[in-house]
Amino acid sequence: MSLRPILETRRAQPTMEGAGVHLHRAFGFQDPSELDPFLLFDDFRNDDPAFYQAGFPWHPHRGIETITYVLSGTVDHSDSLGNSGSLGAGDVQWMTAGSGILHQEMPHGNAAGQMHGFQLWGNLPGSQKMTAPRYQDVEAKEIPEVIDDDGTRVRVIVGSFWGKTGPVDGIAADPQYLDVSVPAGVTKTFRIDTYRRAFAYVFEGAGAFVDAATPQGVLLEKEVAGQELNIRDMSGDRTLVRFGTGDEVTVQAGPEGVRFLLISGAPIEEPVAWHGPIVMNTKAELNKAFAELRNGTFIKPSH
Repeated sequence: MSLRPILETRRAQPTMEGAGVHLHRAFGFQDPSELDPFLLFDDFRNDDPAFYQAGFPWHPHRGIETITYVLSGTVDHSDSLGNSGSLGAGDVQWMTAGSGILHQEMPHGNAAGQMHGFQLWGNLPGSQKMTAPRYQDVEAKEIPEVIDDDGTRVRVIVGSFWGKTGPVDGIAADPQYLDVSVPAGVTKTFRIDTYRRAFAYVFEGAGAFVDAATPQGVLLEKEVAGQELNIRDMSGDRTLVRFGTGDEVTVQAGPEGVRFLLISGAPIEEPVAWHGPIVMNTKAELNKAFAELRNGTFIKPSH
């Protein structure tokens, strides 16, 4: 087994999207090869409806898949194909935009006004960019959760892990998408197939991810005075951890535990032509998509 090195850690940056939704972006609109097959990751979280209720009105997508995971509140969605529904706490929607779709996503807070969710964009290979759009809506109760003897809990959203397989399937990137909670002070190792690109996104508590380059220098230490935990090199709330090649990731949870998404996928390794919500392989394909948006031929007949 080989521990993955940490290529970088960085904080998600505040930005605005849609009609004025305040969110934090961990990556996106930079080097698309960095986390290929993933293009963008947003953390939309707020306690004030004024910062999210305008939502994401009608907009197009082509050539990608969007993965929405809701933790608090709800997201109502509808599209140009006549689909509509609502995602609640713990629910997941995996939308394959394929040849093109127009949709809207409107967030609503829970009883306390809180809204929290994530959206990940996955690229599609050129051979699948013009496939028919489809949705996979998964309710929280359908997502398996495994609990280890040390209290570590993992929700398996996509892929297989610890003998459980997530309900979302047929995804081009062959991803693994896990929601991981590790109790305070516990050190835990997770297997990831070597050929996948991988990242972690911390959104509760803090944890020290062990770097293959300096494994002895990143774990927790106890101070002599007062036996308080002295935390060094910890990744806290809204931190992205990008890993290099290997087949294991190890984390030691801080004094409040740590919760993070652990996401990996098979790189597509194709050229990327990207503007806004449309991702193709060439500039000519991108220009054609926007021309079709203007002339009303963007949405293709269903097969």
